[in-house]
Amino acid sequence: MFEFESYHILMAAAGAAIIASYWLPRFFSGREPAAAPLLILAGFLAFAFVPGMPSAIDPVQNPRIWERTAELAVIIGLFGTGLRIDKLIGHGLWTPTLRLLLLGMPITIVALALFGWMAAGMTMAGALLLGSILSPTDPVLAGDVQVGPPLEGGEHPVRYALTTEAGLNDGLAFPFVHLGIMVATAGILTSDMLAEWALRDLLYRVAMGAVAGAGAGWLLGKILFDWPRHNALSQTQSGVIAFAGVILAYGATEFLEGYGFIAAFVAGLVLRREESEDHFHEKLHSFSEALEHTLTAILLVALGAAIPALLPYLDWSHAIIGLALIFLIRPLIGWFSLAGAGLNKRERAAVSFYGIRGIGSIYYLAYAGHHVDLVDEGALWATVAFTIVVSATVHGLSAGVAVSRATGEEQAPG
Repeated sequence: MFEFESYHILMAAAGAAIIASYWLPRFFSGREPAAAPLLILAGFLAFAFVPGMPSAIDPVQNPRIWERTAELAVIIGLFGTGLRIDKLIGHGLWTPTLRLLLLGMPITIVALALFGWMAAGMTMAGALLLGSILSPTDPVLAGDVQVGPPLEGGEHPVRYALTTEAGLNDGLAFPFVHLGIMVATAGILTSDMLAEWALRDLLYRVAMGAVAGAGAGWLLGKILFDWPRHNALSQTQSGVIAFAGVILAYGATEFLEGYGFIAAFVAGLVLRREESEDHFHEKLHSFSEALEHTLTAILLVALGAAIPALLPYLDWSHAIIGLALIFLIRPLIGWFSLAGAGLNKRERAAVSFYGIRGIGSIYYLAYAGHHVDLVDEGALWATVAFTIVVSATVHGLSAGVAVSRATGEEQAPG
């Protein structure tokens, strides 16, 4: 007698959903498909209409599994993003990135916090936490706007700015997430708490993340290419070293109380400097990219499946926060931050608009939910999920063409 287990139905449905999301768009476009919105839709449809499927994993009730899966996807994505970058030095090369990080990101957090407080009636702690969670752009979903793989080039200032911003702001959002958790826990922010936060969470942990990441990248480079010189590990052509390298950098940094997200990106950057023309970097990047895409696909299908559980928490005041971020706050603050950064109007507009939100925000909210009892946690999850769905759809379907036109890779008709 045959028996059907919901687990096996889940495996088959999830696999079919992921394949369809990458395959079907190829009938309509010659471009690499923007799979993110289709993965979310496929997850929703599979769990809603396929008989025998198990219950979707509710992030409000089970944040821990979301936290760990998103964490792994982000650190692998950040490491791979660091490996992509061929060039580190050049006149004005980092100016747009620094403006987006030092001006754009803090102003975005404040703007989102004020918007959540006034428009949605959130507490200041909750609004600050939401602003911090939604402030970073995503290194995982931003493939269409990033620079090319190692040795491929394509490092136009637009792509360079969007790539390096996404590589760094996931880690730089962490101090503000910690500040939101601190305020939510204590119910007040005193000068002593602010000083402790500035020294520990903002200065020490950021610096330790950068230093530990650089050390891990240097050590990994020596192990791969130099020790022993006559029988270097890079000769094996095994891309699994990319995974080993990123968990080494991340784990060691977190042990030292630094920010592992910063370390993962910096480790990729530093490793890329070692034997920079060696094609083994392509192997490392390809392997890390495959892992990143796999974890991201699983998360997006799970997010689509969780939408029915989150919809009751979503009202117009929370939805308008996500819409304001995507269509108003990010474009205006990005445009303001990039004044005098050396980009023409089309380039400046592209960088300002294409701040894609995604897996990093899932991680931060799950992390916060694991460490503190959040007020209106369901509404926070609904807001973040709604923002990711809108961003994945709007940015995912338009980024490839828009950024190619802004960089001159594809000429606009007429």
